[in-house]
Amino acid sequence: MPLELSIQQARRLALSAQGFGKSLNTPATSASLNRLFQRLGVVQIDSVNALIRSHYLPLFSRLGDYPVHLLDQIAWGKRRQRRLFEYWGHEASLLPLELYPLMRWRMAHAANGQGIYRQLAAFGRERREVIDRVLAAVREQGALGAGSLSTREERAGPWWDWSEEKHALEWLFAAGEVTVAGRRGFERLYDLPERVLPTQVFDQPMPTEGEAHQGLILHAAGALGVATEQDLRDYFRLSPQQSKAAVAELLADGRLQACSVQGWKQPAYLAGTPRIPRRIDASALLSPFDSLVWERSRTERLFDFRYRLEIYTPAHKRVYGYYVLPFLYRERIAARLDLRAERANGCLAVHAVHEEPMGLDEEGYQSLAAHLYRLADWLGLARVQLNCPRTEGSRLRQALLSGAPA
Repeated sequence: MPLELSIQQARRLALSAQGFGKSLNTPATSASLNRLFQRLGVVQIDSVNALIRSHYLPLFSRLGDYPVHLLDQIAWGKRRQRRLFEYWGHEASLLPLELYPLMRWRMAHAANGQGIYRQLAAFGRERREVIDRVLAAVREQGALGAGSLSTREERAGPWWDWSEEKHALEWLFAAGEVTVAGRRGFERLYDLPERVLPTQVFDQPMPTEGEAHQGLILHAAGALGVATEQDLRDYFRLSPQQSKAAVAELLADGRLQACSVQGWKQPAYLAGTPRIPRRIDASALLSPFDSLVWERSRTERLFDFRYRLEIYTPAHKRVYGYYVLPFLYRERIAARLDLRAERANGCLAVHAVHEEPMGLDEEGYQSLAAHLYRLADWLGLARVQLNCPRTEGSRLRQALLSGAPA
């Protein structure tokens, strides 16, 4: 008989798989960052900088106030220090080097104009001479940004108003012919993969496309704890056809097992025999792009929490705010906060606090206050400034006053 899980057991499996429940008081090291990336498999990159670039936040949520330079080192450091690479994993992402061979099929598809943005596919077909010119420049000069190569005189406009050279670099990146050597601010610097990534990455045999899909689905299953086929598919953005075939193969050879979860309409899957924690003692502020919550339908099924990003919603139509972080507390998402790092004023601004229906008790508000102080300190901000006029704001104010650092 298929295993049957309660929703509480599913939450604990998911939280444990995602790396929650560890002590935040143990100093983070490069090794602990590496282990977390091995567990997650992918961390999404996004340009929004309301607090800090989004790829730094998932590690803070799980490890506490780690030194940011450690992530920079394993992502964009010297060749022997590198443990990560940038590619299209779940959107633009950082991934552990061990997954590089599993992404080669996607690079091959991109080179053939498949599985990439239509604008890039069209550019690849129509402007091969620009692509060849840009690749030759990278080969000769190395570590170049699009701005260094651009030949156009007018300033760039909105999204996709890229120079020809930027289009060429992005096509080459998708096709795996260049990779990200580093960043200048948030601008990518591109170089040849063999000059950036450790040699042993290229010595690994390239898996077949089917083997790659199975490897990615299996990694997603381990990172999610328990998941539907759609959840597994979304983690590395596979197609339904690719995902369903991989799930069937993994079920057939016993690397996945089917189960049911209380309240879920679709069957769910587990990698191996589950070890369900008796409880997860974790609290954390979550990035909007955190892999625990980025698949919104799964977040609703798992936590009964409806979450939508309102960054691109006109201000007068927003319900919760511009940059809203869910607050994980005692195995549920108990509140959400609209936060901003106001560096000119040296403060972490809390513009709104919204409790979920089950609410937060006094201990929960104390935990939230402690996390806000810890986040402010990690961001190099001197204070937490509460701007929320709601009842929740009054309760948080009391917690902040009682828990203020000495």
